[in-house]
Parts: sequence; C-alpha cells; structure tokens
Amino acid sequence: MAESLAFRNYRLSGNADAKMFEHSDWYACPVPRKRMKELMKRSDGAALRDFGLWLFLLLAAGILALASWGTWVALPAFLVYGVLYASAAESRFHECLHGTPFKTRWINETFLWILGFFALKNPYFWRWSHARHHTDTIVVGRDPEIAFPRPPDIWGMLLNMLHLRAGTNELSKTLRHSAGFINEEEREFIPAKERSKVVFYARLQTGLLAAVVAWSVAANSFMPLLFFGLPTFYGSWLHSVLAAMQHAGLAEDIPDHRLNSRTVYLNPAFSFVYANMNYHVEHHMFPLVPYYALSKLHEEIKADCPPAYRGLWDAYREILPALRRQLKNPGYFVQRALPAGSAS
Repeated sequence: MAESLAFRNYRLSGNADAKMFEHSDWYACPVPRKRMKELMKRSDGAALRDFGLWLFLLLAAGILALASWGTWVALPAFLVYGVLYASAAESRFHECLHGTPFKTRWINETFLWILGFFALKNPYFWRWSHARHHTDTIVVGRDPEIAFPRPPDIWGMLLNMLHLRAGTNELSKTLRHSAGFINEEEREFIPAKERSKVVFYARLQTGLLAAVVAWSVAANSFMPLLFFGLPTFYGSWLHSVLAAMQHAGLAEDIPDHRLNSRTVYLNPAFSFVYANMNYHVEHHMFPLVPYYALSKLHEEIKADCPPAYRGLWDAYREILPALRRQLKNPGYFVQRALPAGSAS
C-alpha cells in the first residue's frame, strides 16, 4: 500500500495523535475456551528441559572455546558461545518477562535476573516497556518498542548486527538508571512504585560489569570479557536477524495482530535460539500462552490468519523491498490479506 505520510512523532510524550488508539479493541481469533486453558498451562518440566538444554550447550561451547584458545577452533566455538549467550538468552529473557515459561514463580524470576545480565537488559524496566508494547503494538506514540520507524534507520539496523546501536543504548540507559534518573518517556509506562527496582537492578548490573572489567585488567587479558559482557555484542546478530521479521514493514496503528505481525516457519535450530517467537502473530494475540505451546496454538488459528511465511528468506523477500520503499515513501507498508470470510 502506498500513501502520502508526513514525518511521524514516535515519542511517547507530547503525542496527542496516539490518544485515539488507547482503548482500541484488538481482534482475537476464536479458540475454544477449554483448548485455550490447555494451551495456557505452564510447566516447570517443559521449561526446565529447554532452559537446561540451553545451559548445557552454552557451557559446552564455553569449555570448547576456552580449551581451543589460540587455535582456529576458538573462532567457531566463540561464535556458537556468543549466539547462545546473547541471542538465545535474549529470547528466553523475553519469555520470562511474560512470566509464562515456569509454573513456579521464583524459578521464573531467578532466570529473569540472570538472563537480564546476559542480554544487558533491566528486567524491571523491560517488563513495563514490553507490557506497553503488547497493549499498543506498533501504535505510534504509544509503543516504546517500535524497532522500525518510518523512514527506517538502515544504518542503525546494520550496527545492530553487532548490537552496537541497541547495546550502547542499553549501556547508556543502565548508567542513567543507576544514577537514579528515569526520563519523561519512561515515566509514561513505568509505575512510580516500580522505579526504585529499575534503579536497584541497574546498579547491580553496573557493578557486575565493572567487576568483569576489573577482572580482565587484573588478569591482563580480554578473556573474561570475551566470556562475560562482550558476547552480548558479538553474539546478538542472529537475534537481530530473527527479530526483524516480527513487525518490519507492516502496518502501524491497526488493532489486528494479523496485519502488524508475522508468523514464519523456521528450522529447529533457529526456533530453539528464538524460543518459538517466529510464531509472532500467535504470541501477540495470546501473550499468556507459553512459548513451547505456540506451535499448537498456530494450528488452532492458522485458518483465520494470513499464510505463514515459509522461512527466513521468504520473510526477507518482503521486508527488504518494503524498507527500501519506505526510505522514499514513509507511507508505504505491506498490507497482508486476510483469508476469505475471516472476521476483522
């Protein structure tokens, strides 16, 4: 779809145009109540198997990287370690934000704190930011997590292949929060009673990162930083590639996740790293369904949704031309066709 569109204000404060979307009713595909209760069931066992496998693979890759230091094997070993440390950890951090992986709350919260360090993200900040993202998905002036504003920031996208734009923003935010400063936009979605928790975790994160730097200086070696801290940068590229499929190039300001989100079939390795977030229409429509049940949810609603993309390249064949067109015409977006007879 092509239309004329002037510059849009993506800021959360002082954007009067966003008010009309605050109470929009979002479309939900019909799913029998009994079936939905089954899909929403949380399981410590299912989550621990997945998280346990992730930790085992991370430890194995780390041991291989350490044992092969100084040889050519270290390069692919650190590449795998970095992807597991950063990309796979960020996906699981996101799931823990929703509180859906584990039935036992303290296990979920423990992993959330640990994964926040790996992903360089503050769980108390991101829990509220992400709640707003789900409440007002890709609503301009309401959603603080619009990663692909129009016109798109191509340079920023390329920098994020090494997490340089997002990572430096998170570091800056961590330092600012550790100094006790919550800015005006953040006050839009972080409740007053939660802000002290944001500051506390930021100070903890800063202290841990400072300790790793001190360890590296004392050892006169980059080795500690290669295992803690730097993997967030050199290992986030896969998550960046996969996360771009979520919403890039799709409609803004529309209360239907079938039109502003994508579901993409991925191979088992990518699905594991991404914690099934390739089922993104399903996740946004029913965010309380655990990630390990999203493929089953997909089967329940796929007849009421546009066809899923057949793989990574199938999605990018749509995304890349759309972003290129948006550079010249910010009003352009991909308009997905709903199935014949589907409700809207």
